[in-house]
Amino acid sequence: MIRVLIADDHPIVREGLKQILSETDDIIVVNEAANGQEVLNYAWNNAYDIVLLDISMPGRDGLEVLRELKHTKPKLPVLILSMYPEEHYAIRVLRGGASGYLTKSSAPDELISAIRKVASGRKYISSTLAERLTYELDRDSDKPVHESLSDREYQVMHMIASGKTIKEIADELCLSVKTVSTYRSRIMEKMNMKNNAEIVLYAVQNKLVD
Repeated sequence: MIRVLIADDHPIVREGLKQILSETDDIIVVNEAANGQEVLNYAWNNAYDIVLLDISMPGRDGLEVLRELKHTKPKLPVLILSMYPEEHYAIRVLRGGASGYLTKSSAPDELISAIRKVASGRKYISSTLAERLTYELDRDSDKPVHESLSDREYQVMHMIASGKTIKEIADELCLSVKTVSTYRSRIMEKMNMKNNAEIVLYAVQNKLVD
């Protein structure tokens, strides 16, 4: 039996996932977490075969939780299930130690297959993502500017590029406005940019936002 910990801050999403997985004979949802700290508490105190983890959660987001899990529970497979298209986060989370990346628009059968594959110790990536990974490996060693950002900086940059204000970002990430402003300053410095408009333009040109 594959023991699963579901992590998503939306109750309706967790219920939907449990319903899908309840129709299998070999997968059982043992616990569910609504925020990053709950994920870590469950993972530290219980045994799971896989964590199904959302990226966008209040407090400690999925990227931070993934990093912590890979540090404290390196053998615990993590399958990222996100609303964001693959090109936004997939390569970053795979480099961070995730065993797979799946969008929430995926079919239930694909989710079940991904869970079984990841729980068996293998990686799960779609054919589209496999092509993108090949491109990344074959590409010139000159990395794009955004690759120099930390996970949190990248997340803030992505949210700015999506049109969110500093206050909206602070509220969503459970951070102070001052902290988000500091991240914004670091992003500007690392990417050699002067304002939000340049961030938006860069993100669009590099297909980091829809």
